[in-house]
Amino acid sequence: MDESEKNTQSEAARGGEVLVLGATGKTGRRVVRRLAEAGVPVRAASRRSATAFDWEDRGTWGPAVAGASAVYLVAPEDPEPVKPFTAEAVAAGVRRFVVLSGRGLERVGSDFEFGAGMAAAEAAVRESGAEWTILRPNNFFQNFTEDLWLEPVRAGRLALPIGDVPEPFIDAEDIAEVAAAALTEDGHAGRVYDLSGPEDLTFADAARIIGGAAGRQVRFAELAPDEYRAELRGLGFPEPAITLLDSMFAIHRAGITAGPADGVRQALGRPAADFTTWARRTAATGVWAEQG
Repeated sequence: MDESEKNTQSEAARGGEVLVLGATGKTGRRVVRRLAEAGVPVRAASRRSATAFDWEDRGTWGPAVAGASAVYLVAPEDPEPVKPFTAEAVAAGVRRFVVLSGRGLERVGSDFEFGAGMAAAEAAVRESGAEWTILRPNNFFQNFTEDLWLEPVRAGRLALPIGDVPEPFIDAEDIAEVAAAALTEDGHAGRVYDLSGPEDLTFADAARIIGGAAGRQVRFAELAPDEYRAELRGLGFPEPAITLLDSMFAIHRAGITAGPADGVRQALGRPAADFTTWARRTAATGVWAEQG
């Protein structure tokens, strides 16, 4: 990014800081980094950040939004606090929201437990009177390196209830770049960006690609949903997390998130990163080395 681009973004953000919720999460910390590198005043907020923010502690909301002109909104699972937070933020002077949602959320009905908080966030910003942009990404590449499926990959066995339904995984760096653009530039207001990688891959494909990049076998095993829930319980997952993951895979099995989308190109004018290139680069870090 050259100096003229940095100056343009700084102009766009002038008048207040950009508040990034979920600032220690996969996309949040990447959004913080991109904004800071571009010279945009940014306030990182989470339960573990210098700016404390907790959806369950409304006393943290006011200090977090004070002086902010834009918010990167990562919703909680509980939909209840999202609308009152959004109203408080607008009253404090927030003029723009960028919401991290989920691919296919407009097709997810009451049959699924997953996505209630994201749906509430989408509705809240649409009704807020402020500018809004909604990001609906697929599963992140980084789910294989930062949590969820890291330990299974290291163990050489990725076992999930998904079959051969494809998923066009997306790089969290692409999501962060789209978010940073929407937070600081004009032209994104009122847009809903479906964000995916450029190709459909099954989870078996992903395991094979990662194994090939890492120089070791990573086997995919198909589980029935009840087997998956049982394995999660055996690993010590709490029941709410088990319910959400089970529902997420039910959405995937229904094909709701399948098929590449072109939101990255729409927002940034370039193609999304591809999984194989990312896997080769990532394997070189040793993150998938067999644990001993």
